[in-house]
Amino acid sequence: MRLMTRTQDILIVGGGLNGPTLALALARAGLTVTVIDAQPAAPRLAEDFDGRAYALALASQRLLDRLGVWAGIADNAQPMLEIKVTDGRAGQGPSPFFMHFDHAEIEEGPMGYMVEDRFLRRALMDAMEAAPGVTLRHGARVAAQEVTETGVTVTLGDGEVLSARLLIGCDGRQSGTAARAGIRRTGWDYGQTALVCAIAHEKPHGGVAHQFFMPPGPLAILPLPGNRSSIVWSETHANASAIMGLEEAGYLAALRPRFGDFLGGISLAGTRFTYPLGLSLAQSFVAPRTALVGDAAHGMHPIAGQGLNAGLRDVAALAQVLEEARQRGEDIGSILVLERYQQWRRFDTATLALATDTFNRLFSNDNPLLRMARDIGLGAVNALPGLRRGFIREAAGLTGDLPALMR
Repeated sequence: MRLMTRTQDILIVGGGLNGPTLALALARAGLTVTVIDAQPAAPRLAEDFDGRAYALALASQRLLDRLGVWAGIADNAQPMLEIKVTDGRAGQGPSPFFMHFDHAEIEEGPMGYMVEDRFLRRALMDAMEAAPGVTLRHGARVAAQEVTETGVTVTLGDGEVLSARLLIGCDGRQSGTAARAGIRRTGWDYGQTALVCAIAHEKPHGGVAHQFFMPPGPLAILPLPGNRSSIVWSETHANASAIMGLEEAGYLAALRPRFGDFLGGISLAGTRFTYPLGLSLAQSFVAPRTALVGDAAHGMHPIAGQGLNAGLRDVAALAQVLEEARQRGEDIGSILVLERYQQWRRFDTATLALATDTFNRLFSNDNPLLRMARDIGLGAVNALPGLRRGFIREAAGLTGDLPALMR
């Protein structure tokens, strides 16, 4: 039985991070939005740290600031002041060739910030609850979607029908929105699994982020407030499964030779996670009355920490396209309007995804010729100030055609 139909300008499927941020950007432009989140409502007070954290590029921080979200996060954010990129083997230390990026080489400020999931998610929820024009539906699953010439309807699992002029999928790599719209995906598995956790350490990190390339995959050590760091550690599927099955002492024993002793003794802080790594690109970012954002459009290797940042760039670009279309009196769900978003974002995200793919293949091996070439490359980039500054601006998300909300 169908229940009463409720109409909005836009329906967003997915209540993770991109969906709520997009809802706030669209509401700021005067559009009414409903966010459909399959997850139940989270507790209002931030729970204990569970180990999840995100690297937000400076451009992403600007977006959150423009949307009024950053004020609720800033006190719990850790600026990333330097990035050190090295190559080597576990237990043998890094190669003498490296790249060192310092935020002092650009005028804008820190290259980015590390933010715990609990603080970012709570700040987004609070902002949505305070935003006029935003409705959040927790614990709701989409059973069907149907597109007409003038709009789109979504049927929820309980039979309720919601209608809008545009449907936006922010529902991840396994996007039901994309599948129901007939959008196929291209991609492959890397044979790697990311081990994710947070650690406490004896010595201060100084706001320095480290990327250590080893034959099985890269290890990222990202600074958190206090003497803590977030770890994203790539291993083969088999190694990761074995390491994840160890007790805490065994897990730390496996991490220590890879991590080194430069921050003193280490211990786990929060929960351990794993997720398989692969490339996943939607063959189109748009369909009739439908658009895809974030991982629903492009899932890439976390080697440069750009996954969430690429999604937030989608958010800012799509919000700008729709706001400009609305101001011109256009139908915001028109495929002509949506194609502007796709034209803006598809090439950039495909280029970024392929760049992370190439970097991962180049560095995740022990071929002596490739090792020599990449070490020379790292040293060359580090020795050329202009090239190094370009990489710093890229890491900060300041290159390319920036949406207005990120300028």
